[in-house]
Amino acid sequence: MNIELRGITKRFGSLVANRDVNMDIRAGQVLGLLGENGAGKSTLMNVLCGLYRPNEGQILIDGKPVAFDGPGDAIAAGIGMVHQHFMLIPVFTVAENVVLGVEPTGPLDHLDLKKAREQVREINDTYGLEVDPDALIETLPVGIQQRVEIIKVLFRSAEVVIFDEPTAVLTPQEVEDFFKIVRGLRDDGKAIVFITHKLNEIIEIADRISVLRGGEIVGGGDPSEMTEAELAEMMVGRPVSFAVDKTPARPGEPLLEVRDLVVLRDNDDIAVNHVSMTIHRGEVVGIAGVQGNGQTPLVEALTGLRQVAGGEVRFKGEDITHAGARKRHQLGFAHIPEDRQRTGLVPAFSIAENMVLDCYYDDRFSRGPNMLWKVVNETAARNAAEFDVRAPSVFEAVRKLSGGNQQKVIVARELSRDTEMLIAAQPTRGLDVGSIEYIHGRIMHARDEGDGVLIVSSELDEILALSDRILVMFEGRIVAEFDGATAEKSKVGLAMAGAVA
Repeated sequence: MNIELRGITKRFGSLVANRDVNMDIRAGQVLGLLGENGAGKSTLMNVLCGLYRPNEGQILIDGKPVAFDGPGDAIAAGIGMVHQHFMLIPVFTVAENVVLGVEPTGPLDHLDLKKAREQVREINDTYGLEVDPDALIETLPVGIQQRVEIIKVLFRSAEVVIFDEPTAVLTPQEVEDFFKIVRGLRDDGKAIVFITHKLNEIIEIADRISVLRGGEIVGGGDPSEMTEAELAEMMVGRPVSFAVDKTPARPGEPLLEVRDLVVLRDNDDIAVNHVSMTIHRGEVVGIAGVQGNGQTPLVEALTGLRQVAGGEVRFKGEDITHAGARKRHQLGFAHIPEDRQRTGLVPAFSIAENMVLDCYYDDRFSRGPNMLWKVVNETAARNAAEFDVRAPSVFEAVRKLSGGNQQKVIVARELSRDTEMLIAAQPTRGLDVGSIEYIHGRIMHARDEGDGVLIVSSELDEILALSDRILVMFEGRIVAEFDGATAEKSKVGLAMAGAVA
């Protein structure tokens, strides 16, 4: 099935999200769709999926014009989308999630789960997805949950499959396996749209590339004839530096001291197993590790969001082991959480409201029960300008922003005040090269101003680029330490897999 987008324009009031976009999506090919956060990629794909109606232009399927009144029409036409944030019910099985809304039935319209399992297995066998139909979603790692989303789309007979930031939460090994699946879909004649910010991935997987900037197509072509630097400049409209502008660290006194820390998961299993570390003023300590090896509970414990089961945490010599998140915030902690939508922001709140989520009680912004909204709004506008948050106004709901601009709201909130300790988890997940460059610059600025910085990232290249020291976590323990200036990627990678001499 071939799709043509011709002259697609989509407006939201005075905001033009897409302007006169022309694009071909061809059977048996992977189209890489690039663009910085807020470039209009998601809006364009939502038009194609029937979630939005274009103000101008038309969609043609195999040369015939079509009009979608809703996503059901697009699904019926053979268009499916695997979203960046999975649409799965954790307590349901794989098979139950796959058939939700289109359940196979037997006599008396009873749900036929046996048939559902068989259909899931057929898709599994055809595309080598290797997913247990009876497994509960909440027990599956992220990479397998993504495969469930792919099965959902294929179960509905999709001939066009759109992937929105599909590798943002995958480990390097999972990315390799995922690419095999994508190539299998392509070779089976599916038309694939692959949306990503990772330039090396788009060059590897795409047959053609289209680049959006400011809602318009500004270029594209054969990825074999393009460099990452050329694509980055096309995306953001200026040359982009891939190297972090970083001077040698000058560590000062110990700032955060962790001794023999033990942290439990919600099921009382040990997540952090007797971890000790020290972070000094003026240095970046990076924690490398495959996701799921205790990094998230560690960050939650250090920021006061999870109780510790043993050990000690001291900040500037003061015991804060059992201090809450507000106390640590008042001491000068800044926290960029790994999941911006679930733990970093309230999506329905405005930008201004989100800018004061963790300090609304401060006497700068409130008098007893009364918020000083003029001060809040003025502060938010100033921070939005300084941190390059792109939105019509600070009264815009955060849920309407692109992922990169949502992340900038968090960074602005956390780093626009006096801080001494920055803890950043997955700080650039799902961001474009321009936003990554900007946020890396703000992190290094915090270090150079004398903050201690702890970075947790599943992106090994990010850890290597930012860190003055690197600690590797495996199965809840610190298993290796490297000097950031001399660390070899291969050796850090082996330590991440538990191969420590």
